Amino acid sequence: MPVLLLLAFIVVPIVELYVILQVGQEIGVLWTIVLLIADSVLGSLLMRSQGRAAWRRFNDALAQRRVPAREVLDGMLIIFAGALLLTPGFVTDLVGLSLLAPPTRAIVRGLLVSRFAGPMVAAGMAARRRGRGRERPVDEDSADVEGSATEVDPRALP
Repeated sequence: MPVLLLLAFIVVPIVELYVILQVGQEIGVLWTIVLLIADSVLGSLLMRSQGRAAWRRFNDALAQRRVPAREVLDGMLIIFAGALLLTPGFVTDLVGLSLLAPPTRAIVRGLLVSRFAGPMVAAGMAARRRGRGRERPVDEDSADVEGSATEVDPRALP
């Protein structure tokens, strides 16, 4: 974690300043500022459209009565992309724009799921074995589930 903080707060700003200075020397200060502003405006428009699409897919998943895990992760990546686009600089804008593009966002989502899904499932199973949040520990050999159910006519659903 300290390495990640070092990277986020020291290395990234230095790289951003270097790239901005190099671009400024090539095209001039005024055009560099115009390019940074245009990049931010374009990024915010893309973020808004991708955010709406993710919200629509989230609502569709709920309407289909399935867990919207992919849609929630997409929404989080879009929010993170927006934060990167608000950060002045070309490198963070490039990363933010790549997170807004559905193909690259799918790749990042797949990497995150493969990296964190295993530990999250293992932590959930460990909590279940300890009986966290339950009045009694779960018997791993039992498949019984306590609860009640109500039958609903699917045609009556909105």
